Amino acid sequence: MSTIDFDGWTCPMPLRDYPQIVLGHGGGGKLSGDLVEHLFLPAFHNPALAALADGAALPLEGTGLRLAFSTDSYVVRPLFFPGGSIADLAVNGTVNDLAMLGARPLYLSAGMIVEEGLSIGVLGALVERMAAAARAANVQIVTGDTKVVDRGHGDGIYINTSGIGIIPDGVNIAPQNARPGDAVLVSGTIGDHGMAIMSVREGLEFETEIQSDSAPLNGMVAALLAVTPEIHVLRDPTRGGMASSLNEIARSAQVGIDLEDRLLPVRPEVAAACELLGMDPLFVANEGKLIAIVPPQHADAILEAMRQHPFGANAARIGTVVEQHPGMVVSKTGIGGTRVVSMQIGEQLPRIC
Repeated sequence: MSTIDFDGWTCPMPLRDYPQIVLGHGGGGKLSGDLVEHLFLPAFHNPALAALADGAALPLEGTGLRLAFSTDSYVVRPLFFPGGSIADLAVNGTVNDLAMLGARPLYLSAGMIVEEGLSIGVLGALVERMAAAARAANVQIVTGDTKVVDRGHGDGIYINTSGIGIIPDGVNIAPQNARPGDAVLVSGTIGDHGMAIMSVREGLEFETEIQSDSAPLNGMVAALLAVTPEIHVLRDPTRGGMASSLNEIARSAQVGIDLEDRLLPVRPEVAAACELLGMDPLFVANEGKLIAIVPPQHADAILEAMRQHPFGANAARIGTVVEQHPGMVVSKTGIGGTRVVSMQIGEQLPRIC
């Protein structure tokens, strides 16, 4: 095998520090960002990719319409967990990526990479869950592929889903659109999915079982756009949690984001689990929540629309976009101090989605 010439790459120093791939490269933190910025973007550069949104917004020539296109792969372990499975997660995750562009999701593909020896019964249960999730999200799975890999090389099953949808006229949602003065909203409690996975893996027991929040958010987004199309940014804070998503937005728009710890909605059992394990809920993955950054004059109406939706009962306003400290996220603590909320190097919990 020939030796890789790092010097031929764009700004190769962050990648030179990790000459082999580690789990953290898939965790949604700084290592993931290094791969995107210094390897994938230079190699595949085009305007749609450079936007670094949850999917691509693509004009359909001669129609006046814009197509939303997204893809994601799911390697979560275990395959079944409280509140969901890899199958409904695969549907909901891609539906949500399309919805974060303001799109109406329409069609999905499903690629199954199955390990030799997986029970047909398990595969059948996953397929049924996937079909039910697609019906709940009002999308159709219209194409797909199946591959089988050798026993011991696939951890049961991996699933890839890609999706397409249509972005309505007058909707322009992108991470670069955040403006000083905008309100930062979250649609509900944070950290639920990550702690549900952790509780299963570590055998943790609490008085109340922690459930994943996996859910399709396209219905909620449609309700928000019915209030006003003037939504600047939407993001579903999956890998890397709220911290990674907010930092990516702050850097894209070159603004600061101020949060308040006391305003962050966290379930007591999730807070207890995070404290026990030394984790910060801001860094824990979610699979059924969204961040909305909106003009201040629309914040109350959008927040109320969130709370009226079945998946948004615990929605909250958690902060403000500011001119100060561009590219950074800062949170006010309960004792009146401030802390910088930076992106983690990798992921507190790998194989989360």
